[in-house]
Formats: sequence, structure tokens, C-alpha cells
Amino acid sequence: MFKRYACVCTLMSVAAFGQTPAPAPAAAPAPAAAPAPPWSAGGIDFSGLVDVYADTNFNHPASGNNSLYNFNTRSDQFSLNMMKLSMSHTADPVGFQIDLGFGRAFDMINGGEPGGPSIMRNVEQAYVSLKPKKDSGFQFDFGKFVTSAGAEVIESHTNWNYSRSLLFGWAIPYYHFGARLTDTVGHFTGGVQLVNGWNNVEDNNSGKTIGLVGNFTGKKASWLNNYYTGPENAGTNKGWRNLYDTTVLLTPSDKFNAYINFDYGMNKSFVGNVGSTAKWYGIAVAAKIAAGAKGAFTPRVEWFKDRDGFSTGVAQSVKELTLTYEYKLPQGFLMRTEYRHDWSNVAFFDRSAGNANRKFQDTLTLGLVVFFGPK
Repeated sequence: MFKRYACVCTLMSVAAFGQTPAPAPAAAPAPAAAPAPPWSAGGIDFSGLVDVYADTNFNHPASGNNSLYNFNTRSDQFSLNMMKLSMSHTADPVGFQIDLGFGRAFDMINGGEPGGPSIMRNVEQAYVSLKPKKDSGFQFDFGKFVTSAGAEVIESHTNWNYSRSLLFGWAIPYYHFGARLTDTVGHFTGGVQLVNGWNNVEDNNSGKTIGLVGNFTGKKASWLNNYYTGPENAGTNKGWRNLYDTTVLLTPSDKFNAYINFDYGMNKSFVGNVGSTAKWYGIAVAAKIAAGAKGAFTPRVEWFKDRDGFSTGVAQSVKELTLTYEYKLPQGFLMRTEYRHDWSNVAFFDRSAGNANRKFQDTLTLGLVVFFGPK
């Protein structure tokens, strides 16, 4: 958030040489306090959004679901993806972030929480922050926060495409609960996290997951790295899950940006004393090309290998091609039209009343997002 500061200058007269000095002028009144930024009150920033879409799946599955999608999963209907309200206070030295909402996205984010749905299903993030020195890059956060992994985020309007990539939905977690430390020195940001695990406020075992973050940011390119490791099998600390996520972001100009995202994950589990390791990995490439002052065109292509069916439930190699056109209407109003083609090496997608009877699906989506606030 950029802030504008006003500078008040005072001009003073100087008595002519040899003349009796004039009486000192009365003290100028103190300048009025700067008005609070828009969407702010009492030091708290407010922001929010409403995200809706209309979708058609050319397979017309009887289930009414788009397979492998996050979060625009409902097909052949109008749907509410997300309604969200956020409150935050920048750490000075103490701050917080709270994101509340509902809709299909919130149901999916919190769908795997141990113990089933709870009040946390309507909470995307809720954490407190500590930043001991105002000008330092060091910050400590504790609570529920979204994962550092991935090239995309949960909110549609801050991504380049309307639908989420396969890697976002099937290779990485949504959120964590625990503590994280970050520090920025020059162009490098490093971080350490100690969390309950993947997508759980209440842990599913007594072990903890460690996250490491190392990001290099430049004017024309950035390299982002995340590594998570820890026991994630329910009810036992035996067998660990590991994930390496990296993204190269290219920003050569205002007219063209691109990224390459790669993920490699594995989970070791045991049946008795017999262990097995499931692996998943993939790569996504996308580019955002400006089309006039208010438009942009974003193609995305990716390949995802779920070698053992750990993520999608079926051992398969799946690919997708997405073509998105966006148009920014008045400030805070974004419209996206998107065509997407997914295909697998096995029959996985539903067609009509059949289940897993087709190797591909095609969808056409219109998404509308209205948002407000300083962020």
C-alpha cells in the first residue's frame, strides 16, 4: 500500500537591517492530523471481495462437478466462489491479519481439517504479528496463515488465470497453523516455519512440520523457493512428507510477465513394518500479455504426474491448457473469460451419467470479481 505524505513549509519574514525587530508572530496552529486512508478506521485496514462465476462443462457430468478444479468446481450453473472480508493492522510493533468468508473456496480450503468442519471453515487466515524494529525486515507471525508454496494464491483477482493450476490444487497445501519467522536483507528474504502440518489447525499427530523459505527478488526477475518436511500421516509420526516448490517469475516490462512453477513431493507411509513412498511432481508455465490499457491475455500450460495416485486418487499423468482473457472495468471490478482443456492418460473425467469414462474435459467460464480496500 502506497502512502502519500504532505509537506508543510512555513515562510518567515526577516526584519530589515538596522530596524527594530518586529514582535514575534504567534505560534502557528498544529497541522490537522492526516485523514485515515480509504477503507481504514482506527488503525485497522479493511478489504473484501465478492467472486462469482458461470461455468459450462462440455462433458455435462451428472455430478455437476469439474474434475481436478479448485475452486470453480461446480459446472453448468451460476456459483459463488467466495465472499470475503479482511481486517489487518501492520505490525508497529504488534499487528494482525484476519480473513473471514464463505463460499465454495472456503469449503474446499478447510475440507480436510481433522475432526470435520468447525468455525475455522470460515477463517482463511488469523494470525498476530510482531515486528520489533519498524525499519527492519524481521517479522514473527503466529496463528493460521496461507502456505508460502505455489505460484498462485486463493483469491482469484490476484492470480493471472481465473481457475487454479493443477499444481495449486494437487501438489501443495492451502494453509498451516503455527509460527513463522521472516527476515529481508537487500534482495533476499529468508524464513523458517514450525507448523502443525498441512491444512490442519488441530494436528493429526504429535509431530511438527518445518518450512524453509528462500526468495531472491530483482527488478526483472525473482526466484522463490519453499521446502516443507515433517510427519503427516494421521495418528503416527512414522513416515515423513517432503515438498520442494520453486517459482521463477520474469517481469521484463509492464506489457509482459511470465512464470515457471515446479513442484516435487513425496510421502512415505507404513503398513506394519512395510514402507512405501508415493511421489507427485509437475511443472506449470504461464505468461501475462497486456492487451490495451484495461485488458490482458494469459495462456497457461502444465503437466502433473501423480505417480501413485496419492493426490488425485488415481495414478495418472494429466495435462491442462488454459486461455484467459481479462478486462478491468471500473476500479475494483474485474471480468475474466476462460477456456480450459484438461486431459489424462487414463479415463478419469465424468461424462453425462458415467463416472470416469472419458480422458478429457473442456470448460468455458465467465468470472466476475468485485473487490475493495488498500490491499
